Amino acid sequence: MALKFTNTMSRKKEEFIPLEAGKAGLYTCGPTVYNYPHLGNLRCYVFVDVLKRVLVLNGLQVKHVMNITDVGHLTSDADEGEDKMEKGAAREGKSVWDIATFYTDAFKSDITALNILHPDVWCKATEHIKEQIEQVQTLVDKGYTYTTSDGVYFDTSKIEGYGALARLKVDELEGGKRVDLGEKKNKTDFALWKFSPTDVKRQMEWDSPFGRGFPGWHIECSSMSTKYLGEQFDIHCGGIDHIPVHHPNEIAQAEGATGKKPWVKYWLHNEFLVMNEEKMAKSSDGFLRLQTVFDKGYSALDFRYFCLSAVYRMPLQFSWEAMDGAKQSLERLKKIVLELKAVVEDAVVEKAEWGKKAVGYEEEFVSAVSDDLNTPQGLAVLWNVLRDKELKEGERLSLVGFFDSVLGLGLADVEEEVVEVPSDVRKLIDAREEARKNKDWVEADRLRLEVMEKGFSLSDTKEGVKVRRG
Repeated sequence: MALKFTNTMSRKKEEFIPLEAGKAGLYTCGPTVYNYPHLGNLRCYVFVDVLKRVLVLNGLQVKHVMNITDVGHLTSDADEGEDKMEKGAAREGKSVWDIATFYTDAFKSDITALNILHPDVWCKATEHIKEQIEQVQTLVDKGYTYTTSDGVYFDTSKIEGYGALARLKVDELEGGKRVDLGEKKNKTDFALWKFSPTDVKRQMEWDSPFGRGFPGWHIECSSMSTKYLGEQFDIHCGGIDHIPVHHPNEIAQAEGATGKKPWVKYWLHNEFLVMNEEKMAKSSDGFLRLQTVFDKGYSALDFRYFCLSAVYRMPLQFSWEAMDGAKQSLERLKKIVLELKAVVEDAVVEKAEWGKKAVGYEEEFVSAVSDDLNTPQGLAVLWNVLRDKELKEGERLSLVGFFDSVLGLGLADVEEEVVEVPSDVRKLIDAREEARKNKDWVEADRLRLEVMEKGFSLSDTKEGVKVRRG
């Protein structure tokens, strides 16, 4: 089966053919660690996690690199405003370094809760200043830059095809008045290295051949990805908000410095998580984080299921009603899996022993998720398997484990909950057992319904009755 992705560069679905057979280099734009990630951010990392799992499913050895932006990301894409890290430090009265450590740890905690596989390489911008300075120097030496009073800038007029990713028609962009451009030669030019301001003391600044200062936001991604994945690699991911500015600037820097085109073969972008028809962002009142989900009584995997219910390329409308649906669906899945485990015990049917119908479901699932990560269709196949009574219980349980290697819902590891049963419910259960021994099935059924009305369910197994909540 062909593995296909929608490439933002071509705006077409393309077959994935890696640069090196059997391997895939993957770079993800990571968080700017000045605050907690919001749910919209986390949707992106669920998407990337599914992508990585699907690449592995298709037999590829994946090298996954993710950056941590802990310097240089200004509050405006126009190279103006405060550094977001400095702003976060001022907000909380802490050092920039403490802010970076705290929110990096918070981010890692969130993605762990979401069962997201960690990258093979975490790379912090502040730990790769040398590489960023070297790439800026290369661009200076090749004549792609100019210097203003506040920094070293990339001249986008000198790179052929600048803005192709975003379909920018640079010659049609309004240049604005000269005062709006400041000292920039072109509206699309961007900072590679910013000089430290003379009137404000920064906590993060370094010496360089260009002057004391700090790197621009974009240079970290092109320099660090090149270091760990080479001058050309397979896949670069991010949210659609990176398409107009950040990613075109990365491309310009990398291709200018290395002379290699294309720098990245496949660009994949996820759509926004929206709330009240607006994207979720830290600057809005709709800033919801994973802790908010916990506070409302949902689990991290409830949110993951919610994300999987839509194709990554489509906007996803967030609501607590939708989260209710995700929670109920996941609880139902877990309950069915536990029931299968109780019946199957050690008789799980290994993949090599699957029957023709089970193999057909496997092919259907792989085809769905390999077709541009169609997780809604993948979930549909999972539900069809669990409903198909023609499959052996062992085959169904084995297929669940196989599917969950991509879905990441923890289904393969779900264990029976230790339930504290109130004394009144225990009396009903004991009475039901007595009715069953006496083959009084009508009374046994009546007592089962009474137990259910009190919020518990019963499963009859070889080891005896199993009690669950719900």
